[in-house]
Amino acid sequence: MVQAPRHTGFSGPALVRLLARLTNADVPESSQSLSDRLSQWLGWTDAIALSAALNGSPPAVASGARTFGSAEERECARVRTALADAIASDTAFTPARRSGRTQAPTEAAPADTDADYSTFRQRYLSLQQTMETSIGNLRPRLRGMLAARTPEMSRLAVVDAVMERGLIVRERSLLATVPTLLAGHFERLRRAERAALADAEASDAPAAMTPGTWLEVFRKDMRSVLLAELEVRLQPVEGLLAALRTS
Repeated sequence: MVQAPRHTGFSGPALVRLLARLTNADVPESSQSLSDRLSQWLGWTDAIALSAALNGSPPAVASGARTFGSAEERECARVRTALADAIASDTAFTPARRSGRTQAPTEAAPADTDADYSTFRQRYLSLQQTMETSIGNLRPRLRGMLAARTPEMSRLAVVDAVMERGLIVRERSLLATVPTLLAGHFERLRRAERAALADAEASDAPAAMTPGTWLEVFRKDMRSVLLAELEVRLQPVEGLLAALRTS
């Protein structure tokens, strides 16, 4: 069976650990503190705004904002479920239909052999855009509700707004590299299966796998990466929800 190389001992978000395993990459633990990394990622205007939000007097409580309640909890849960379902049901993860003819065990499936990664790349980018839009609509809505609670919660809402504005470009840049990383995984799986089938044919031995297995493995891995990315994108929303529940 076609399998990706495995690395152990690396800690971090599930998305980073999964990509490290699939790309066979040794990712060293960062020696920098979070504050040091943020100082490199935030522009000077964002750094000033963040400092003012953290060190200045708490901003006035916003008026006229909707009260947080079960409707918002349900909406956040609905968005999470809808995005997860969109990933799971995407056509990129649906195997191409085969003809009714029974395929010989050693006969390569043309649809799998000739699979073009550009199709998967476009689907990945499309799902990334869907996630960004859906989650981007939730975050300011929750911030507005938080700003209506207490001065300290209002300060937290301002900090979140500054962080979102300052980090969104870097977030987009980093997440845009994921499809490129998966392209390498796609080709490694295909080459590994071709080599295994060629070795089996040369030795006149039964093939150890069904031709096309590599593509099903890739589909599963791509879906896992997308779901892990969804969790990363939802972290700020989960933080705002937690603050609203306890304020």
